[in-house]
Amino acid sequence: MPTLEGAVERITFHNEENGYTVARLVPDGKEDEVTVIGNMLGVQVGEHVRLEGEWTVHGQYGRQFKVERYASVLPATAAGIEKYLGSGLVKGVGPVTAKRIVRKFGADTLAVIDETPERLHEVLGVGPKRVTLIKSAWHEQRQIREVMVFLQSHGVSPALAVRIYKHYGDGAAGVVNNDPYRLARDIHGIGFLTADKIARNLGIAPDAPERVAAGVAYTLGQKADAGHVYVPQAELIADSAKLLDVAELLAATAIESLRQDEQVHVETLLSGSGLAEERAVYLTPFYYGEIGVAGRLRRLMDAVEDRCFVFRSFDWPQGLAVVQRDTGLRLTAQQQAAVRTALTERVTVLTGGPGTGKTTTMLAAIRLLDAARRSYVLASPTGRAAKRLGEATGKEAKTLHRLLEWSPGGAGGFTFQRNEDNPLDVDMVIVDEASMLDLLLTNHLLKAIPPGAHLLLVGDIDQLPPVGAGNVLRDVIDSGAAAVVRLDVIFRQAAGSYIIENAHRINQGQMPEWRPEQSQDFFLFQTDDPERAAELVVEIVQERIPRKFNIPAHDVQVLSPMHRGAVGVGALNERLQAALNPPVATKPEKRIGGRVFRVGDRVMQMRNNYDKDVFNGDLGRITALDTIEQILSVRIDDRTVPYEFLELDELVHAYAVSVHKSQGSEFPAVVVPVTTQHYMMLQRNLLYTAVTRARKLVVLVGSPRAVAIAVNNHKIADRYSALAERLR
Repeated sequence: MPTLEGAVERITFHNEENGYTVARLVPDGKEDEVTVIGNMLGVQVGEHVRLEGEWTVHGQYGRQFKVERYASVLPATAAGIEKYLGSGLVKGVGPVTAKRIVRKFGADTLAVIDETPERLHEVLGVGPKRVTLIKSAWHEQRQIREVMVFLQSHGVSPALAVRIYKHYGDGAAGVVNNDPYRLARDIHGIGFLTADKIARNLGIAPDAPERVAAGVAYTLGQKADAGHVYVPQAELIADSAKLLDVAELLAATAIESLRQDEQVHVETLLSGSGLAEERAVYLTPFYYGEIGVAGRLRRLMDAVEDRCFVFRSFDWPQGLAVVQRDTGLRLTAQQQAAVRTALTERVTVLTGGPGTGKTTTMLAAIRLLDAARRSYVLASPTGRAAKRLGEATGKEAKTLHRLLEWSPGGAGGFTFQRNEDNPLDVDMVIVDEASMLDLLLTNHLLKAIPPGAHLLLVGDIDQLPPVGAGNVLRDVIDSGAAAVVRLDVIFRQAAGSYIIENAHRINQGQMPEWRPEQSQDFFLFQTDDPERAAELVVEIVQERIPRKFNIPAHDVQVLSPMHRGAVGVGALNERLQAALNPPVATKPEKRIGGRVFRVGDRVMQMRNNYDKDVFNGDLGRITALDTIEQILSVRIDDRTVPYEFLELDELVHAYAVSVHKSQGSEFPAVVVPVTTQHYMMLQRNLLYTAVTRARKLVVLVGSPRAVAIAVNNHKIADRYSALAERLR
């Protein structure tokens, strides 16, 4: 097979899903670039590669080298070494330093760095700190290359090699060799299918017990990612056997093996009628989470002590009249009942749609707590929601993680300092955006609430369920165990808003209204062609909204129902980045796979990182990018968070985000593509959630038919959870 070796000059196209890449390469000993095409997932500009493949001639683009396999290699010539070192691939070395080093050591440069790095002191301008940095970076690069070679021999991409090395360090190859299925358990973004591919290449048999057990655990984890707390055993066996292409008996045996290893818990559950029963399989943390939430809520509700006992003999008419006089808050009878319930019942749920006065009710309860000298804390599941809560109440509000005083370490990557042994010293805990509460976080919260304290959960039950497993707010309401107040009266000042009115119309199964001659905050741009819809989204964000409503483009958030397709999150981010933050010679950028991170880009954190104190869904903006030190800085809220280039898989662009990721947020304006291309994802609660994220303006881009599909689809996917039954 013909081979081609040289340096990657630039990447003109890259598909991150399948790795298909079009790049320009300068072959060794030549000056002219050639076009190379093929699967080169993870290839970087400046990288020296050896390609195997064949020469082809394209009717439009001419002569191309079609790549079948590629490997990263080190350049041999002085010119190649200088280009390699100066490309930003080795931390601590930029173009100027690379030129000086190669001028000193010539073709022996890499051997010097590898074997006698202390000789770098001989180079003008390279001090002890720089030598240490280069030495460390070179060691890391060498280890990554070794892992790459090992993994590529088993059909795995270089991009994954970097992630695997980052997690396991120098022992990466040994871990992969001994237990490839650990990759799926340990590393974010590497699933069972990738680990299985490696394992099969290593010779692990299709029916090997470790493979079947890993496949069952993976299936159970996928169900948890879809929101399920447990899975019926029969369904788990059938789905696992199908995934693994093995007999169902082997999957059943694997469940028993996982149970003995305490990775899963199996329990027989009775239905609400008490007649039917099913065998339920839980991942162990979710079993103890569900038992913990049910037991702790019950203990709160049944506690003898009452830290808010003062409200049991309270002059309510007088107290509420004083609140109204001092604050101007006019409470309806419904809201007054909600305040009274929250301050006299141990566990209360306050729910209702936008404009129904949930915040006003909270403010009144807070004012009475202050007057009675009762202590309380305000919290929300996300940083953005906590910030909104603080602005709305004028009081300090924290994320639940910060309220519970998390710290890095422990089995899950973190521990909470607040728990049964060190509870919060408060009389009441108020949690806003409680529809976002998943099971495990709720369990940690309840551990920290002292006996006798009150808990108020405030949230819109009609929004999308939480991203994590469980549906705590709905389960608590459905159980009938807690006091529930549902606000359903829209206030006059909110009634003039088409956003508020249409949100309620959608929630009631009615089509929203858009009358350009009347509405000032709700519009539909009609098209059902996905490409035209994508063009319109960019035009609306970049030009129309800033010009007509004086809302800058950086305050407009695009929310898409899905990730793929012309109006999916991925494609829209590419278009919006090109329009709103195009490349400029003076603006640093870094390409990672198919994505280019550029100073000024809006980005989102994709998983909890307790070391950095950033969490899944946090939004920020890139403020600096140092290609020599290989550090990218992101401004998140009021602080700057540094990311090494090896950590950039934790970030995605956020000009457009999924509706699910927008939960708990509020934006001045939202633009939502709603086309029939999204047919499978169009649901009433998804459209309702998207519309209620907007403070001033909603623009839908799509067709009335697609909107009607969403409005009429009220099939909320049930989540397997026994919390409501346990509470009953």
